[in-house]
Amino acid sequence: MDAIFTLDQIKQIAVELWNEGKTRNIWAFHAEMGAGKTTLIHAVCEVLGVTTSINSPTFSIINEYNSAEAGIIYHMDWFRLKDEIEAMNAGVDDSIISQHLCLIEWPEKASGLLPDETFHLYITTVDENTRKLVTN
Repeated sequence: MDAIFTLDQIKQIAVELWNEGKTRNIWAFHAEMGAGKTTLIHAVCEVLGVTTSINSPTFSIINEYNSAEAGIIYHMDWFRLKDEIEAMNAGVDDSIISQHLCLIEWPEKASGLLPDETFHLYITTVDENTRKLVTN
């Protein structure tokens, strides 16, 4: 996917992302601070039927949601992690091998834990209201 979108188009982008990436359990969201990783993950979770509060797990590292469409979803924020050892101590490796959907912010903090089949999403800021999304 290669798309340019605004916030009012994010639900449609989330639907398209799910259609493209639903066969992969690990989604790695690459973007600078403030580019919209959490906002896009929130939209994906809403599309998947999550009804509980969806927010960035900056301090808890991992949030768990239940989805009518995807089952258990782990939302991880690795920003505060120093390295892969600290990530493993936080339990992220258990989530990754769980076969549940894992949506990961700041994946570069422990990239060695990501399997080869990870769905990578790259978000860049076009302007204050517009983002570009590229996946592979």
